[in-house]
Amino acid sequence: MPVPAVAPERFVERGVTVISLGPAYQIVDEHLLDGGLGEALIELAEEADPPLVVLDLSHTQFFGSSFIEVLFRLWTKLQARPGGAFGICGLTLHCQDVLKITHLDTLWRLFPNRAEAVRSLTGERTSALPG
Repeated sequence: MPVPAVAPERFVERGVTVISLGPAYQIVDEHLLDGGLGEALIELAEEADPPLVVLDLSHTQFFGSSFIEVLFRLWTKLQARPGGAFGICGLTLHCQDVLKITHLDTLWRLFPNRAEAVRSLTGERTSALPG
């Protein structure tokens, strides 16, 4: 698997895996995806335990249909795992519009910032536990 030149940042906050695309990912295009970004994101999501993942796109100004395909694969893998949840935060207006036009905003949970995303996914997990 090719490794992206600048790896996405990954950390765990309150049991939620946060994957952040930094300033090197202002434009996420086929070149970056072919360079290993797509596989890296899928791998990070597969390693998330519990399967709660927030993708922070605060620095991303543009992405195309190939990236949407990667997001869909990531979401599908998380949904297949018990308790899996996925959210996206920090979308710029343009990126948010793309998800609205494609109606993916009705499929994926969108949050204005990382703190709200983590709080929401943590609440989902807590409320899903018995007793």
